[in-house]
Amino acid sequence: MKLKNKTVLITGGASGIGKIMARLILERNAKVIIWDIDEENINQTVAEFSNKGEIFVYKVDVSKLEQIQAVAKKVKSEVGFVDVLINNAGVLVGKYFNEHSLSDISKTMEINALAPMLVSKEFLGDMLEQNSGHICNIASSGGLLSNPKMSVYVASKWSLVGWSESLRLEMKQMAKNVKITTIMPYYINTGMADGVKSKIPILEPEPTALTIVKAIEKNKKLISIPGYVYRLTRFTQAVLPLKLFDWFVGDILGVYKSMENFKGHKK
Repeated sequence: MKLKNKTVLITGGASGIGKIMARLILERNAKVIIWDIDEENINQTVAEFSNKGEIFVYKVDVSKLEQIQAVAKKVKSEVGFVDVLINNAGVLVGKYFNEHSLSDISKTMEINALAPMLVSKEFLGDMLEQNSGHICNIASSGGLLSNPKMSVYVASKWSLVGWSESLRLEMKQMAKNVKITTIMPYYINTGMADGVKSKIPILEPEPTALTIVKAIEKNKKLISIPGYVYRLTRFTQAVLPLKLFDWFVGDILGVYKSMENFKGHKK
């Protein structure tokens, strides 16, 4: 899909890789719609990008169905048909499960797992009617691997991967020209991953965002970043007994200890 003259909506588009993707897509002469909850980040993004092309911004809490529905209606009337939807908004709480509050659990699941479904529901109908469109879901390598101090986050991303892939297969069975891309990046060097220690290199935001944009342009179905994470995980899960798999991932790769010094976004 060529993005020129397309309209692209990015949730969580005023910071992190969402913001970088917005810039890259504007540089491809597409219209960009940003949904974000942080008004300060929204204003800063508009100030930075207003001379790069057509940009529309909306303050939205994607954990609230009524806000999703109301703002989706405004987008359709004020901007028009959304060609590409990138479900990027996400949160990470780095604690043992017993330390999570009920709010931690519900917000993580609402934003990471439920919101992509609810936002997509608002725009998929139009895509099906026009028989064109693309939905890109930013999941995580946490959608492949269990990990201590990420239990609820991992649950949300496993959910997102499963739904996204199922939606892709549904579009195929329905013979609809609506493409679905599932992205599973490793830790990215943004505020969300502050304090993470990893033997596997932590991703840099700029090339990661570019990889995602190119995946949309090439109609990729499912990719992990880096690519070997998916292959290595699936292969070792298939051939190793669980005890050896835990040893390999936990002790050799150090993944199970990666969240020990997690800090996350500084408030």
